[in-house]
Amino acid sequence: MAKPGYGKRSTPGQPERTPHDFGALPVRERYVAAFVDHLPEGAAMSVKELAKQLPLYGQQAISSALTALSVAGHLRRVRCSVGAGDEMRWVFRTFWSRTAHDNEWWTTYLTTQNTKQAAAPDSAPPPPWVPDEEPPPAPEDPGTEQGTESTAVPQQRSPVQAPDAETAPPAPDTPPRSEAGPSPAYLALARLGHEDRRLPLSAGDCAALEPLAAEWLARGVSVDYLISALTAGLPAQVDSPLGFIRKRLTDKIPPRIPTGGSASPGVPGSAPARRILMECTDCGRPGQPEALPDGLCRPCRTTHQPNTDQTSVDPNDAADIEARMANLRDLLRTV
Repeated sequence: MAKPGYGKRSTPGQPERTPHDFGALPVRERYVAAFVDHLPEGAAMSVKELAKQLPLYGQQAISSALTALSVAGHLRRVRCSVGAGDEMRWVFRTFWSRTAHDNEWWTTYLTTQNTKQAAAPDSAPPPPWVPDEEPPPAPEDPGTEQGTESTAVPQQRSPVQAPDAETAPPAPDTPPRSEAGPSPAYLALARLGHEDRRLPLSAGDCAALEPLAAEWLARGVSVDYLISALTAGLPAQVDSPLGFIRKRLTDKIPPRIPTGGSASPGVPGSAPARRILMECTDCGRPGQPEALPDGLCRPCRTTHQPNTDQTSVDPNDAADIEARMANLRDLLRTV
């Protein structure tokens, strides 16, 4: 049996189990769905954990089966913030439904869950001995057949303090660190390397970008919104994380939202934090539920459903293309 953790969360209103459940699914997906359906509440549902319990299929096959179950409407993967204060962290959960639902149902359900989480936040941090559900492995290249285990996200190193304060004076543009601790903008920038390994920022980078990030929070957005905007739609490789984040903070700054209260932006109590963030079942990219139909982002949805964004080809155009290619072949033979 899978380990207990912050994994499976069953949706309400489930019908009684019958021998014909998941009968419309292919054999592999039906096998995985039946196993997941019998897991207890809170059981870990990471790809690696399920592959250990299902010897018939490897990690790549399990990942593909979970993606197919997401498209079929049986599950959605989310990130949830648990704990409070300095003990807050993100865990991965999978909402499971024995009955397949469409995208509108899932969007409404996740929005309701997010509202409940924001209204009643967790007051105590999760116990350290309970394992979190691991994020899904990174998608493989189309040409590879065997999947390799996804490498763990490296922990960001803490900045090494200089032995002498006179040898490393603070930069003139760096805002002084207050004795109360780093600001919400600084902490949001420091979390980028943990959210996505393509955006590792040093302590100096975070300090240099802190005024730009603080301007976002001053305009009424939350810390989670800032992190989601900076990590969404990243290219395959980011050569300069500092320049990339500076450009996004400058070009994508949101409009100022007038607030009636006097509470400082970015601090607890000023705005309800988004406590549930949906992510792509295949690659793990976070986003709004309405932006991830079938639980997949646009690139993954195009990969699994190639005809999603393609328009039909006119038969006359296809005939013209074939005639032109035949003419080119005749020309090449005469040379």
